[in-house]
Amino acid sequence: MSAFNTWKFSRPVLALLVSATAALSAQAQIKVGVVLSTTGPASSLGIPERKTIELFPKEVAGQMIEYTILDDASDPTGAVKATRKLVSEDGVHLVIGATTTPSSLAMRDVVADAGVPQISIAAGRSIVFPVDEKRKWVFNTAPTTSLMASAVVQHMKKKGVKTAAYIGFDDAFGEDWATNFSEAAKAAGIEVVASERYSRAATSATGQTLHIKAAKPDAVMIGASGTAAALPERSFKQIGYTGTLYQSGGVGNPDFLRICGADCNGTVVAVAPGMVARQLPQDSPIKQSAMRFADTYEGVYGTKSITQFGANAWDSGVLFEHAVPVALKQAKPGDSAAFRKALRDALEGLKDVPAAGGIYTMTPDNHNGLNDLGVVLVKIVDGDWQLEK
Repeated sequence: MSAFNTWKFSRPVLALLVSATAALSAQAQIKVGVVLSTTGPASSLGIPERKTIELFPKEVAGQMIEYTILDDASDPTGAVKATRKLVSEDGVHLVIGATTTPSSLAMRDVVADAGVPQISIAAGRSIVFPVDEKRKWVFNTAPTTSLMASAVVQHMKKKGVKTAAYIGFDDAFGEDWATNFSEAAKAAGIEVVASERYSRAATSATGQTLHIKAAKPDAVMIGASGTAAALPERSFKQIGYTGTLYQSGGVGNPDFLRICGADCNGTVVAVAPGMVARQLPQDSPIKQSAMRFADTYEGVYGTKSITQFGANAWDSGVLFEHAVPVALKQAKPGDSAAFRKALRDALEGLKDVPAAGGIYTMTPDNHNGLNDLGVVLVKIVDGDWQLEK
C-alpha cells in the first residue's frame, strides 16, 4: 500500500506538502548567475563563453547546480542591471562574468555589497588588484593584462625592439593595457614613443595609426579585443607600416582571424595556453588539463572552434568545482549568506589547481592566481595560431 493511501492526505494538504518539498529542493540547489556579452560589440567573446558555460556540470559534490545566464549587451550598465537581478531576485550563490573589463568592474560594487563571490572572465588587472574590501569578493581566470604585457615585452626585447607604440580602446580595458604595457616596457628599457586610443564602435583608426607611424616605432602593441581589434591592424597595413604588431588575448577567436584575414599575418598574440592546447609540449604541466578543455569543447563544437574566451570561461567552472566541496564543509546552500561567504573563502584558498589557462593558486593578496605559465605567445600564420617556441 502506498504512503499516500496509508496517510490519506487531503488534496489541499498534499498540495501544500508538494509545494514545501519543491521549495526545500530549490533552496538546496546551488545557484550560479552568469553575465555575458552575447550581443553588442563584444559578442564574439561572449558567444563562445556561453557555449562553454553550457558544458558545465549540472551536479557538483552531490549538489544540483542551476545556471542562469543573462546578456549585458556589451554594456557596463547592462551588466550592473543583470547582476542586481541575479543577486536580489534569483538569489544566486555565485556570479560568473562579465565578458569585458568595463562590465566586470561595474559589477564589483553590487556583488561586494551583497556578499556574493564573483569570478570574472575578463583580463583587466584592475578587476582583482589590489585586493581590498570590494575586490575581496572578486576573482578572475583570464591571464591579466600585466602577465600578458610582460610576455609581450620580453618577446619584443628578445627580437631587438628598442622603441614601441601603443593603441587601444578608449575604455577601462584599453587604459589597463596602456598602463601595464608602458610599465613593462620601461622596466625592459623599451621606449614608448606614441600612445593612441580609439572607440570599440569606431569605423576608422587611420588618424591614430598615422600618428604612430610618424613616431617610427619598431613595434606596436594593440590593446583591444574581439573583431574591433582588427581595425588598427588593417589600417597599419594600408598606410604601409612594416614593424611588428602585437595583440592581446582579446583577439583569441576564429572570428578575429576571419575578419582580419591576410592583414594579420605575422602578428604576435599573448593568449591563454588552453587556446593552443594541442600545440603545447607533452611535458607541459598543464598539457593534460588544457587538453581536457580542448577535447570537450571541440568534441561538441568542432575542430578549430577553441577561443581564448572559452578557455577563460572553462576555468571559472574548474575553480567553482574545486571550491564547492570545500565550501559545503562550512555551510549549506539553504543558508545563502553563509554559503556565499564559504564559497568566497574556498576560492581564496585554492592551491595548485590545473586548468586550461594555467595552474591557479589564490591567496588573500592575489585573486587571479596565475604565474608565467598562464600566458603563451602565438603568431598568426595563414589564418591560424602558431605557438612561438
